[in-house]
Amino acid sequence: MRSKEGERLNGEDVWGSNITDASFIPQKPDFQLPIPSTVSSAQVQQLSPAVLAYLGDAIYELHVRMFYLLPQQRPETYHCLVVAQVRAETQALHLRSLTPHLRDKELEIVRRGRNAATGRPKRLDPEIYQQATSLETLVGYLYLTDYQRLIELLQKLHLER
Repeated sequence: MRSKEGERLNGEDVWGSNITDASFIPQKPDFQLPIPSTVSSAQVQQLSPAVLAYLGDAIYELHVRMFYLLPQQRPETYHCLVVAQVRAETQALHLRSLTPHLRDKELEIVRRGRNAATGRPKRLDPEIYQQATSLETLVGYLYLTDYQRLIELLQKLHLER
């Protein structure tokens, strides 16, 4: 049955997902990234570092946006705060701060991401771009394979208020 808003049908949202499914409930109330759907290890291994970085870029930016969501501010303020954290130079710093905490498999993913970084904006040093891409690759990989570990590492980042 459709609600008066037209958004739900028999307990499902407009995309057909069961809105009462516990997998859509964040595991920590202070961290609101959506929990990924199940992707097999074999499928993840088939993804290129560039694809993992593409996903990781979105997840990383969503994490930063959620961090700055409260206290409520003007959209322009949100934008400035987020852009300062998602720029390549800051991502490279974040990767360097996380490196001592990374496991061997995670360091391998970082290496793969660094080696896959091709092309770059003219304003950037190639090493900075590679490090930023490496962080995004790691975030994408962990989002698909070890969500709890991703949260653990993201909480180690020193985002400025």
